[in-house]
Amino acid sequence: MPGGRLTPEDRQRIADGLALGRGYAEIARELGRPTSTVSREVSRNGGPGGYRADLAHAATVVRSRRRVPRPRKVETPSGADEHGRSPEVIAQFTAGFAEMFTRNGVPKVAAGVLARLYAADSGSVTAAELVRHLRVSPATVSAAVGYLEGRELIRRERDPGTRRDRYFIDEFAWYRATLAAARRNERMAALARDGAGGLGAATPAGMRLLGMGEYLDGVAGDALRSAEQWRAKLGG
Repeated sequence: MPGGRLTPEDRQRIADGLALGRGYAEIARELGRPTSTVSREVSRNGGPGGYRADLAHAATVVRSRRRVPRPRKVETPSGADEHGRSPEVIAQFTAGFAEMFTRNGVPKVAAGVLARLYAADSGSVTAAELVRHLRVSPATVSAAVGYLEGRELIRRERDPGTRRDRYFIDEFAWYRATLAAARRNERMAALARDGAGGLGAATPAGMRLLGMGEYLDGVAGDALRSAEQWRAKLGG
């Protein structure tokens, strides 16, 4: 209803309107909503070129879960946090997790950002916190979070009432990353097929490219089907 929360159907109408090249104001009129509601919805969920109704709704579900009041932090003589974990235990986990990401091809600082986010109970950190924790420059942190945002592993939001960005990771991170990777594979498959057409499908090079395209299309399809099954289990 107007003024209430956007429904999955509303988000699909926004996505359809963007695909047709409609402006925010026109889409908002069709929904009976303020233009600011539509512009804010699109900007926080991938922008005009990357907005997807299903992912936007999943992100909203996650944000609503985060609004549970956080427990009051209780300091203990040992320096442990409210869950009884010492700083050394958290630091050891973070270092090991970051090393694992690095061995799997994630750049070093980006791996450190991911590990820090997973170790944070809130699933969020600010750029300033990352600079202090990783002991790198703000520009290095910016490049690292840009890499992770490009793979849709993390999201950024503006802290209410401030100019400070906050970065989040949630249970849908790898679902979004899988979709992004599948789209990259689909684009490479399309380029391979185009290359085969240009070089000659019956030539050795053309057949090699066709095989590449078939493989990447198959992998992308398998990944998307598996991701959708897991999203259903996660309650997206």
